[in-house]
Amino acid sequence: MAFYSKLKWILGILMVFVLIIATNLIDKDNFVRVRDSVVTIYEDRLIANDLIFEMLKSVQQKELAVATLDSTFFKTENLKVNDNLQSLVSRYEQTKLTVEESNVFNDLKNNVQALLDSEKHFLNSDYRDNSLVVNNIKNLKINLSSLSKIQLNEGSRQMSISKQALDTVELFTQIEIYILVLLAIIIQIIVMYNPKAKS
Repeated sequence: MAFYSKLKWILGILMVFVLIIATNLIDKDNFVRVRDSVVTIYEDRLIANDLIFEMLKSVQQKELAVATLDSTFFKTENLKVNDNLQSLVSRYEQTKLTVEESNVFNDLKNNVQALLDSEKHFLNSDYRDNSLVVNNIKNLKINLSSLSKIQLNEGSRQMSISKQALDTVELFTQIEIYILVLLAIIIQIIVMYNPKAKS
């Protein structure tokens, strides 16, 4: 009878151990999803949004200079602004891009190059023909606006993934508590149960 009693204890403890390991593995997977989502929101959304903002500032500097025919800007500042804009584009390219974002970003890169080419034409025309520059600036602003909206949508999607993972953790925690209570009752019944020997 001592062997039967030990076996009951071992099975009871083993059931609790297996339950705890299973829920910990599920929780670990969900916490990894939350961590990855938070990292993605920071690295690929917030930083990207900051880069978009900085690109927009550079584009607006150019837009103001073209509108006011500021020859001083083009002689002293434009090269610096161009280098800054291209540096921002390179940094943006290193973030994780979605398919839609990649398409818009490729269009943006083409429009940046078109803007730089049209500026040469603008300068060669002695600040008279600004139509190409104005058109390219408009296209760039549309690209930047689209990229900004994508950041917002992707950030929202990542937050949804985090929320879903945390909801799953909460659900499994509740289920784990109910199963632990049920197992405790079952173990008590098994331990307390003492079959009477037949006479």
